[in-house]
Amino acid sequence: MPSSIKGLLNERRRWIALIVVCFAMLMNTLDQTIVNVALPTIQHDLHFTQSALAWVIDAYLITFAGALLLAGRLGDLIGRKKVFLVGVALFTLSSAACGAADTQALLVGARFTQGLGAALSSSVILAIIVADFPIPAERAKAMSSYIIVAVGGGSLGLLVGGYVTQSLSWHWIFFINIPIGILTFAMGTVLIDENRGLGIRAGLDVGGAILSTGGLMLAIYAIVSSSQYGWDSAHTLTLGGAALVVLAAFVLLESRLTHPLMPMPVLRSPGLLTSSLIRGLMVVGMYSTFFIGVLYFQHVLGYNSVATGLAFLPQTLMVAVMSTGITNRIVRRFGAKPTALMGLVVVGVGLTLFVLSGPHTAYFPQIFVAVLLIGFGAAAAFTPLLTIALASVPAQDAGIGSGIVNVSQQVSGALSVAVLGAVATSRTATLIASGHSTIDALDGGYRLAFMVALASVLLALVLGALILKRPDAPVAHSVEEDELLDAESETMISEIL
Repeated sequence: MPSSIKGLLNERRRWIALIVVCFAMLMNTLDQTIVNVALPTIQHDLHFTQSALAWVIDAYLITFAGALLLAGRLGDLIGRKKVFLVGVALFTLSSAACGAADTQALLVGARFTQGLGAALSSSVILAIIVADFPIPAERAKAMSSYIIVAVGGGSLGLLVGGYVTQSLSWHWIFFINIPIGILTFAMGTVLIDENRGLGIRAGLDVGGAILSTGGLMLAIYAIVSSSQYGWDSAHTLTLGGAALVVLAAFVLLESRLTHPLMPMPVLRSPGLLTSSLIRGLMVVGMYSTFFIGVLYFQHVLGYNSVATGLAFLPQTLMVAVMSTGITNRIVRRFGAKPTALMGLVVVGVGLTLFVLSGPHTAYFPQIFVAVLLIGFGAAAAFTPLLTIALASVPAQDAGIGSGIVNVSQQVSGALSVAVLGAVATSRTATLIASGHSTIDALDGGYRLAFMVALASVLLALVLGALILKRPDAPVAHSVEEDELLDAESETMISEIL
């Protein structure tokens, strides 16, 4: 075959392969927001308690966070295409199981598997794009397409989730993944090029992955079940203690391995842990809107599923607008630390408006302004916080550093959903016991959860002002790595919104 024809075919293959991996990212992003709108219906049909309902989200987040580093490492060792296709297949099959679920156990178990599939596929997507588009101008176009899908998937998930739940049933929010998954797998098999893996002998930290995921599961379960057993009960304290022991064993193991899942020296990079802590506190505020906010809209304000999806649309659209480069221009003008602090202030104002809302609050202007401000603040804060986190990470460890940042965010999300759900449930039960109406009790529980979220963001603001350092002398990364990190930043936001 003439080289010109081969070049033309490869050119078409690359761009179609980009569409394939974007389909996978769309499924992952879609599934995170589409579930939120259907939570009240799922709760009613499967008889979830308020605190147990958090497991529908947490089950996905725990395995997603726990497997991310291992999945990325597997891509380097055995080939990114293999890991991607296994992830897509697992995600598609578990989506079918979620849709067919008629018990709490089956739904939560399938969501665990979904999270694992999402981790496998999403962990290698950016690396596949970078490898397929070595020319900077082309790579920039490919990255822009990927980011638009990642961020736009959040908006699409809200609207599709609301419409499907109301018109059909919540089961179909999972069934919708099946045709997309089958098409993605089939096209990916043909179109995605495989990289030469390093081989399993180069080092696979299975023990670290098992310990980190097991420790997180124990910690989340201890928090989720605390509303039933009590925070100071033997059940909660035993599980919490066990979680600490397992996570301590993980840290000890990582410090002794030659090829650990989480290298200890990278954690000593200035700004990595402090920025991750502040981002984690902000994530608590962000998850409060899409977990507690959905319940507030439907149980207190009486919105249906479609109206709930539309209510959150300004928040996601604001993130999409900011992702066009506006945030990066603000950072270049004012600096990373001032931009991050400004974003935290704006998120705090938005949450304050939620705290001040009640059963009779109109959507315009208060709630509309609240969701708009939270979207703006999150988009403004995430990119500079990532910049600060990775500024002092050596170039050769940039991928590991970004993976640690991503895992810290997912862990914070899982913990925040569990804590906020437990807080809202406990407060609601107390108010009902004291004679309040169901609507007023629910409103009181949700508002207390919003207060906790606001306090978390305010703590992040104070700590940010005190301990965040300006990345005055960042370690040099290649253009390829900088573009990869910019895309990771936008993806992290989309995973919340």
